Amino acid sequence: MKTKGIRKNKVNIVTLGCSKNLVDSEVLYTQLKGNGYQVAHESKKDDAQIVVINTCGFIDGAKEESIDTILRYVDAKEAGLVDKVYVTGCLSHRYKDELAVEIPTVDAWFGTNELPRLLKTLKADYKHELVGERLLTTPTHYAYLKIAEGCDRPCSFCAIPLMRGGHVSRPMEELVTEARSLARRGTKELILLAQDLTYYGLDIYKKRNLADLLHRLADVEGIDWIRLQYAYPSGFPLDILDVMRERPNICNYLDMPLQTGSTEVLKTMRRGITREKTEALIDTIREKVPGIALRTTLIVGHPGETEAHFEETYEFVQKMRFDRLGVFQYSHEENTHAHSLPDDLSAEVKQERADAIMELQQHISWELNQEKLGKTYKVLFDRKEGGYFIGRTEHDSPEVDNEVLLPAAQHVRLGDFAAVTIRSAEEFDLYGELAP
Repeated sequence: MKTKGIRKNKVNIVTLGCSKNLVDSEVLYTQLKGNGYQVAHESKKDDAQIVVINTCGFIDGAKEESIDTILRYVDAKEAGLVDKVYVTGCLSHRYKDELAVEIPTVDAWFGTNELPRLLKTLKADYKHELVGERLLTTPTHYAYLKIAEGCDRPCSFCAIPLMRGGHVSRPMEELVTEARSLARRGTKELILLAQDLTYYGLDIYKKRNLADLLHRLADVEGIDWIRLQYAYPSGFPLDILDVMRERPNICNYLDMPLQTGSTEVLKTMRRGITREKTEALIDTIREKVPGIALRTTLIVGHPGETEAHFEETYEFVQKMRFDRLGVFQYSHEENTHAHSLPDDLSAEVKQERADAIMELQQHISWELNQEKLGKTYKVLFDRKEGGYFIGRTEHDSPEVDNEVLLPAAQHVRLGDFAAVTIRSAEEFDLYGELAP
């Protein structure tokens, strides 16, 4: 009885997958706190009455992690450590009927757009006055700002529209209000998220309106950095480059998933662009925003990708010299266009190709980092770990990009900026000292 008393009205939210999922969890967190619940995010203790698992269903590895997590908490429920297990997010949205049969001890399954129903199940009210308010699970000094939901792109390999629906932009006034609220509570960096930032505004303003939104957000007092993640190359709105160049608090950073360096594979992927047009766009971006850091992601092993196609992608990476790069191995997703094509490459070949690209990128990153020696950068410090303060330049997003390490003897405050001169560099880490 004592244990149940401690757990009463306590909810543990477990988040899997991308930063867009993290934002959804923060919104749920805020609503539950507004209803008087005790809420933890990813608590390691089984001391909550209720566990809500926000799942990812993007690729096979993410699905496996989500299912393993569900089973872990179902076991905790059967052991009497947890009273209720609820599952939401992308995996649940896409497979909840099948999963409900396979894992019947989960108390309820919810889709990606069913927050009101989830709250009702938890006997909580959806509080409209909390829309735009967020309790952060990240350090206070940076926050993700999701400007749109869903996607209208027809990419052959992607199941996101099946889980998130079509593209829906959030009104500009709502986003500016949320940014001001975050700034008042100490947020200095906004990381703009959407499945495709470049579509912003098409549905509600009848034009691509990201440039106007950037101007409005750049005016918010207290926001020092605005970072753009997930901008697609096809139909890229070039006017955002003018805003990036003009407004000093918009980071010289762009995350643009390009997927492959082969025009033939781009066509099979239904990306709406060619290798030549992609290279021309990259040249324009680098010309209009000197010093910009470009991050991209690639997919290896897509149906129909031959060794010759892969060599094109390898040569593309050599030529473009991206500042940051990640690689996914193709995952054969049901109900996508590519699922109708033969998944004809072995896991070993996909792994070899991914390893080859990452080895090349490691070499490129090392060379680019050597060019930073002796230069001084504005660094935002995120955490202290292993005798170092660890931060990032404007060219680096949290969790996925390079970091700057400063010996802990040179004290800085977490969440603050400092000027750091780079003294040594590895493939993905820079080591520095405070500038005089």
